[in-house]
Amino acid sequence: MAQPDTKKIFFENLSGAGKAIAVLTSGGDAQGMNAAVRAVVRMGLYVGAKVYFIHEGYQGMVDGGENIKEATWESVSSMLQVGGTVIGSARCKEFRSHEGRLKAAHNLVQQGITNLCVIGGDGSLTGANLFREEWSGLLGELVDQGLIEADAVQKYSALHIVGMVGSIDNDFCGTDMTIGTDSALHRIIEVVDAIMTTAQSHQRTFVLEVMGRHCGYLALVSALACGADWVLIPEMPPEDGWEDKMCQKLSANRAGMKRLNIIIVAEGAIDRNNKSITTDLIKNLVVKCLGFDTRVTILGHVQRGGTPSAFDRILASRMGVEAVLALLETTANTPACVVSLCGNQSVRLPLMECVQMTQEVQKAMDEKRFEEAVKLRGRSFENNLKTYKLLAHRKPESELPTSNFNVAVLNVGAPAAGMNAAVRSAVRVGISEGHKMFAVSDGFEGFYKGQIKEIKWADVGGWTGQGGSLLGTKRTLPAKHVDKIAEQMRMHNINALLVVGGFEAFESLLQLYEARATYEELCIPMCMLPATISNNVPGTDLSIGADTALNAIVETCDRIKQSASGTKRRVFIIETMGGYCGYLASVGGLAAGADAAYIYEEPFDIRDLQANVEHLTEKMKTSIQRGLVLRNENSNENYTTDFIYQLYSEEGKGVFDSRKNVLGHMQQGGAPSPFDRNFGTKISAKAMQWVTKKLTETFRQGRVFANTEDSCCLLGMRRRALVFQPVVQLKEHTDFVHRIPKEQWWLKLRPLMKILAKYKTSYDVSDSGQLEHVVRNRPKESDASVAM
Repeated sequence: MAQPDTKKIFFENLSGAGKAIAVLTSGGDAQGMNAAVRAVVRMGLYVGAKVYFIHEGYQGMVDGGENIKEATWESVSSMLQVGGTVIGSARCKEFRSHEGRLKAAHNLVQQGITNLCVIGGDGSLTGANLFREEWSGLLGELVDQGLIEADAVQKYSALHIVGMVGSIDNDFCGTDMTIGTDSALHRIIEVVDAIMTTAQSHQRTFVLEVMGRHCGYLALVSALACGADWVLIPEMPPEDGWEDKMCQKLSANRAGMKRLNIIIVAEGAIDRNNKSITTDLIKNLVVKCLGFDTRVTILGHVQRGGTPSAFDRILASRMGVEAVLALLETTANTPACVVSLCGNQSVRLPLMECVQMTQEVQKAMDEKRFEEAVKLRGRSFENNLKTYKLLAHRKPESELPTSNFNVAVLNVGAPAAGMNAAVRSAVRVGISEGHKMFAVSDGFEGFYKGQIKEIKWADVGGWTGQGGSLLGTKRTLPAKHVDKIAEQMRMHNINALLVVGGFEAFESLLQLYEARATYEELCIPMCMLPATISNNVPGTDLSIGADTALNAIVETCDRIKQSASGTKRRVFIIETMGGYCGYLASVGGLAAGADAAYIYEEPFDIRDLQANVEHLTEKMKTSIQRGLVLRNENSNENYTTDFIYQLYSEEGKGVFDSRKNVLGHMQQGGAPSPFDRNFGTKISAKAMQWVTKKLTETFRQGRVFANTEDSCCLLGMRRRALVFQPVVQLKEHTDFVHRIPKEQWWLKLRPLMKILAKYKTSYDVSDSGQLEHVVRNRPKESDASVAM
């Protein structure tokens, strides 16, 4: 396929020739570890290094022998979608002793291994760093004992370590998201969504215990994602007297016609006196005080199991490639580092700085410095906690500020999972800020027809987990009906507008901005939140709904590939949605392990198609049994899905047969993923706080008047932060004919997909991580803003 102009990946100093890299998984398993192992192996082989598996973690390193095996390209096939770790993980007491590490050093030297990629938690990574520090001393001892030759000390003088954090708890400081966390959230939310239906039927209260002995991330984010009534986490124990407050809240919710209550408890939850708060304690309390029918569900190891989410596969694949690049660039003086994620960008951080910060959190909790513990967890954790408190606990009317502002919220464009979470968040934050909130049905079509009504706090209860758009949404643009829209704004005295939608929402805000010169009613603060499965809105790396669509694509691809297991060799041609934007095809292809992905942004011709067929034919002749090819719906008007299917069928005769599948609107449906629920909730809360600030700034002489560029903005995720950008400034960065941004960050991931599919290609390393230092509370505006 045609290659984009990217900087050549490897200069001479980045060659892996003559190097040996070993990969191991240690400590508790986490979904996505296999994707990381696969990426390390294939990237290592791609650069010319020898790559080894170390089975059973540090235990395998100590025991040696068959536990240390050379890896091949084929040995990591079909493992991308498998949960846990196929190379095994084990706790190893022996490695904690000097004698154990001496055995491990001997086993590594015998294979010529001096580069280690360790996937595990802080304990595993601390052990790796100690091993690195002792390395030269251990080699000296091995020489003294006659186990290795004296020249081996010089030849293998330094041990290089790069870590990747695999932990479902997300308890490692320095990274926004650890491998496995998103998948664990998927398991929790699946259970909570299922429990909600039975709880509603019987008017029950459910107490759910989730993992997190020392970290409340899973409990906090799942509470945010399902709108739980109460959450208990170790970092922020409840104030004394919490029992009465909780019962009052549960009772008030039932009085407000809510038929169920959900309480989420981290397994390490404690009170202010460091006394454990158990699920049974809470159950007994609710039964005793309120008499509610209360049940306990302990999720346990369900959270560790199952297939990794699309998010975790992409995170792990990116981190695995980054780990190999980091190992190639290390020198004897480079400290052991962790490849990490900050916002949407890979970074490298000194391993021990991260470990020390993680240990500081526990120390702060032990010493009852809880506010500090929350801050040390990072800004993302702190924001989650603030947002949860804002949305879950309604202040009494007497305590609410009275702003006398009316704010309207509407959905525009095609429905996207997570829209309802964003609307719920906007309504509740708006009410907390003292505004009167109005809901507009059916987008701008409903607006000009006057389908506008006030929406209250309780009206949006239970919206977080609902797919589609409960407000209703249409693609109608406002330009033709601006006069009627302005009239409706005047009638309802609308002082600000929050629009949740895709490319149509962006065009709508541009049209309203341009109409300000004619209609004074439009001179109000306006904010847009990007929500589209296509992820084709300029000014943002990610859109609400895209993650849910990616998971639908990846799940379907997994099933389709599995349908061919045990049959003859087969290639599947799959068509994805996205208009002219190739995001779903490209990133879905990376997550599903595709061999090729055809998109509009990267033109291709018949020679490229022929080269792909030949490449697949070669792979099929060895041991690969199934091939996967994705095609974006508008990638090429002549090379249609049918044409590509027929071409592959004809050219693959005698080697493989072909099947095609058009995924269609299943990519748009379903309950929103945990990522989309939280992304929608958090950016909507941030947008409403911006609206309040703008309303205050622009209120003059008894009315709101805002006509500057910066009063009509899009809130988007850019690399490391959430940024408000005037829509008029984004015009020049937009291709309006094809409804896509002129520059798209995810195109840099395409060579990564090709490398992992065994293509020789170039790879842009200009965005690869540079070694940074851990900064307390550095900007981490989004929970899981990985390249997706």
